[in-house]
Amino acid sequence: MTRVAFQGERGAFSEDAVIRFFGDAELIPCRSFAHVFESVTKDEGDFGVVPIENSQAGSINETYDLLLRYDLNIYGEIDLRVNHCLMALPGESLASIKTVYSHPQALAQCEQFLSKMGVEIVPTYDTAGSAKLIREKRLVNCAAVASKRVAQIYEMQVLAENIQTIPNNYTKFFVISKKKAAYAEKNKTSLIFITKNIPGALYHCLGAFSRRGINLTKLESRPIKDKPWEYIFYVDFEGHLEDDICSQALTYLKKKTSFIKILGSYPKAMESG
Repeated sequence: MTRVAFQGERGAFSEDAVIRFFGDAELIPCRSFAHVFESVTKDEGDFGVVPIENSQAGSINETYDLLLRYDLNIYGEIDLRVNHCLMALPGESLASIKTVYSHPQALAQCEQFLSKMGVEIVPTYDTAGSAKLIREKRLVNCAAVASKRVAQIYEMQVLAENIQTIPNNYTKFFVISKKKAAYAEKNKTSLIFITKNIPGALYHCLGAFSRRGINLTKLESRPIKDKPWEYIFYVDFEGHLEDDICSQALTYLKKKTSFIKILGSYPKAMESG
């Protein structure tokens, strides 16, 4: 059976993404995103699944940094609809809740609902892990923000459903692996580059795509850790590096950059659902 690592406890949204992409799989829960990358690097898992961006809260910068650090390929992507629930031990009510635990991304996505409650917010490493913590320690007057499936797993009472600020809430996940994905009908490619330190450098780099009619779907900058005020750029675009037009763009881009790393060409995600 395919072994897949993901961050979080059983019931985490990352586990939902694993099930959606692979169906039946041997699940490997990990404490952190770095642990997921380590698991795949050390062949403890065949694949890893990590969140990369939320449609409301934005990019997950730690994942971008890990994509740079580890020599793994993006094998696929999943767009997962995320519905958050507020849950607590049986017998609690909305009025009794004084503290809410969850992952910082989930808390940010539910900020409007939580601010009206006037509760103390406590960030944790995982949505499902927050519910597990409350259940195991029998924490009264406390609630977790997690998926409805988590409430079933840990026998929690759902106090409110769909509490995210924006109802149309999605998280994009990357599937990472030592393997490269097969060519698909619709493909995307992700890469990282550093521009040369000359005027108009980024303009010329992006021209590699625009002049060839290649659609960029994302451009993200991140600071270079050991070089203050210098940046590395992450790019997603439609197409596969085996396509002539994409290969030409890459050849041109290499001439205009001081560093480039291909993260992978992979099938475009199925329609969000």
